[in-house]
Amino acid sequence: MIGTTPHPPRSPPVPPTPGDGRAAANAAAVLRTVLSHGPLARSDIPQLCGLSPAAVSRQTTALLRAGLLCERPGPDHPPATTGPGTGTGTGTGTGSGTTPGPGRPRIPLDLHTGPLGGPLAAGLHIGVPASTFSLVDLRGRVLARRAFPHAGRSPGRLPAAIAAELGRFLQESKPAGRPLLGLGAALGGWVRPADGTVVRHDALGWHGLPLGAELSDRLGLPVSVDNHARAVAHAEILFGRPEARSSLLHLFIGNVVDAAFGIEGTVHQGPEAAAGDVAHLPVPGSRTPCACGRTGCLQASASDGVIGAEAVRRGIVPEPSVNLLVDAAATGDPRADRLLRERARTVGRAAALLLDVFNPAVMVVAELSSILHEGYLDEIRAAAGDQDRYGRRIVAPHAGPAVLPVASATVLLAPLFRDPSRLT
Repeated sequence: MIGTTPHPPRSPPVPPTPGDGRAAANAAAVLRTVLSHGPLARSDIPQLCGLSPAAVSRQTTALLRAGLLCERPGPDHPPATTGPGTGTGTGTGTGSGTTPGPGRPRIPLDLHTGPLGGPLAAGLHIGVPASTFSLVDLRGRVLARRAFPHAGRSPGRLPAAIAAELGRFLQESKPAGRPLLGLGAALGGWVRPADGTVVRHDALGWHGLPLGAELSDRLGLPVSVDNHARAVAHAEILFGRPEARSSLLHLFIGNVVDAAFGIEGTVHQGPEAAAGDVAHLPVPGSRTPCACGRTGCLQASASDGVIGAEAVRRGIVPEPSVNLLVDAAATGDPRADRLLRERARTVGRAAALLLDVFNPAVMVVAELSSILHEGYLDEIRAAAGDQDRYGRRIVAPHAGPAVLPVASATVLLAPLFRDPSRLT
């Protein structure tokens, strides 16, 4: 390596995938390095990802050809346009890639996103009252999104209705000329990613539903499906805080409650992909009765449905909606604020139990009020107990209110970043 310019730390190791070959692992290492540090010169990539310059040259050539990488020329260095070797030089520069030198100009490489185009992933989050559609680029940035209220549709008719409306969204929102890689779908309950089956989602009335196959047939796209807690965990590992790649715990609080745990970049699924069900986690101090016959279960104590119903009972909102409750608190209703703080403390006590068991580097809590207003996140942190040990580890999702649009698309993108050779 020419020069002595210091470099940022190497990118974290790419999680192994069953069946990975050396080419797939090398392609993933290069793509993840550019995700973490790009734009950067080709000559910087070997030191950052631990591969030889020759291996990096081969992989950048393939990734450029596949459209996953592109050149980001500066004003003094227009992109090369001649010969079959375009985009394969190794350069001798550092991360800026703009200083001229002998041979080929050091034109930086970056993920193929932004005004220059590049591939997109579609996202579908299926909630209980509504679904959310999104278009997301390779850096996890949302280009378009749309909500689709379910409007009381029956469980049997809902998948077809979602597919039809999603198809219209994609037709109207996808920029011309930008390839669509496929669809990532995320939802609560027990989801088996291996075959895209919703094993059980009681709130939607789905049991043994081949959701991935049905959506793929109707949309004509590759479809990947996962539980939304694992989807958020994947998004945090891929696009969020660096410490999430070491170890991450995610707690999802919505109409359903779920959790996910990741270590060294891999999110745990467990046998039959059933890991993460914390609906009946006993919350210290809660005496709320649960349908299971016990009291104090997390689902019965803190889910959106429960809190929305309590808000109606207290006369705060006219219908059981956490969104309306959050809006009421934002406009100064002390009753709404009080109820949201009660829920935040319940979530914090549940978080403390999980923190004691898993001791992650970071805990991401996806709960609407604490995503929108820092004060409720502080309430969760305080209820979790030991502030010196745990408080600073509890954070909101990096994408903020866009957490679910990003996470659902990441169901498709995470496998691509583990094995980009499928496109090369």
